Amino acid sequence: MPAKTSLSPADREFFQWVAAAAFTNPFSTQRLEVDQKIAGTTFKDETERAAFLKRTVSARVEKLAADGLADLRRFAGEERELMRNAFLFEAYHLYFERLDELIIAQEKAGDAPVRVAFADEVLALLARRGFSADEARRFLAIFYQVRRAFYFIVQGLIGESECMKSFRLHLWNNVFTHDIRWYDRYLWNRMEDFSTLLLGETGTGKGTAAAAIGRSGFIPFEERKGCFAESFTRGFVSLNLSQYPETLIESELFGHKKGAFTGAMEAHQGIFARCSPHGAIFLDEIGDVSAPVQIKLLQVLQERTFSPVGSHEKLRFRGRVIAATNQPLDQLRSEKLFRDDFFYSLSSDVITVPSLRQRIQETPAELKFLVVHLVTRTIGCEAPELVALVMDSLRSSVGLHYAWPGNVRELEQAVRRILLTSRYAGDTAGVAQDLRSQLMADLDRGTLDADGLLAGYCTLLHQRHRTIEEVARRANLDRRTVKRYLDMRKTGGA
Repeated sequence: MPAKTSLSPADREFFQWVAAAAFTNPFSTQRLEVDQKIAGTTFKDETERAAFLKRTVSARVEKLAADGLADLRRFAGEERELMRNAFLFEAYHLYFERLDELIIAQEKAGDAPVRVAFADEVLALLARRGFSADEARRFLAIFYQVRRAFYFIVQGLIGESECMKSFRLHLWNNVFTHDIRWYDRYLWNRMEDFSTLLLGETGTGKGTAAAAIGRSGFIPFEERKGCFAESFTRGFVSLNLSQYPETLIESELFGHKKGAFTGAMEAHQGIFARCSPHGAIFLDEIGDVSAPVQIKLLQVLQERTFSPVGSHEKLRFRGRVIAATNQPLDQLRSEKLFRDDFFYSLSSDVITVPSLRQRIQETPAELKFLVVHLVTRTIGCEAPELVALVMDSLRSSVGLHYAWPGNVRELEQAVRRILLTSRYAGDTAGVAQDLRSQLMADLDRGTLDADGLLAGYCTLLHQRHRTIEEVARRANLDRRTVKRYLDMRKTGGA
């Protein structure tokens, strides 16, 4: 066994920063600060940041290797733990680009697992650093998981507003907990017990958030086959509960035996049976299900077993459950339409997806940021002149303070309509409903003053009757006062 050694003070300080980076949420401001400490510089963009970290940490580890010290077995106690984390950080950054290529290749390939051509290199590197064969395989799987989580969160949930930054940070914690050290030590193979409830208005991206979580589960690496145990594309299964009549929901969830009911000509696998042990199911519109279905889902969450309709056979469910609704669960619970015990079983974590209205209020530049992204995605390349067309049309038609009741989904279609017709008139009915909801919520919270109440009421009247004169007559106000209240609401002054 090699003789034990100690790090120099300079190396100890450097690798302490590396170890800190390894366990800090990549979407946090703290992680950027730690990365800058490691590299000794600021970064122009994410590409430069990744390159600096890879180059800086690899050079420092290679210097240890030249002295025969890049091996866990040369260290003991706290320094061994420190170098364990540093060596993992090094290996991850050496191969993250190839992991990204693997993710893209797996997306194209679909449900058949893709061979990992560089797996032997990663396993050999970790073996040289003193990790056992079992540890090396597990950490290769965690590297892949970390990269998938980062990839799907970054690609699917863009935006520079503070609420979106917090949202991405929350999603990362949902996959790896708030401290990945505990995930590494205790929870990497126990996450099936943690359900997630996504709340938010229609069109905010709850399905995209669910997919980011569901495609980022731990998948073991099978060295003999040279690939991961399954494709992440197979591991995420979704079901919109609102599209099925009450009589068919149980069959879609749990499956049924042949002849279980009239019309059941063949046996059918439900969503719980189709979900893999390393995957997750997404139950969208969970607020629409009846109490009897809630009770059966509660049993699955508590006991992790289910039976197909017409069968007494108990089947085991091993995946995670992610549910979403755009309905006000507090109201449904108070009206006894959504069971409290079901809510508590679903809510290991509750994540609210920010509305587009909130995002733009926080950061007005968010609208143009999203328009640039949507135009580029729609036509396949950057087109500043088309971005200018869309922004000019939005300013002249709905205005920059439009409430976007359909959120990002509505904005996406607005961009397409403007590209086709040069105009978008907005969703008047949706805005009115959204404004009513806002006013009622503010009234309930006691945060609405007299100006805000009158501005909101005048706006609702104007949306319905279209003239200032009619609003003035119905509100018993003079014309100039009505105009002032309409302008106040339009500019965000109330």
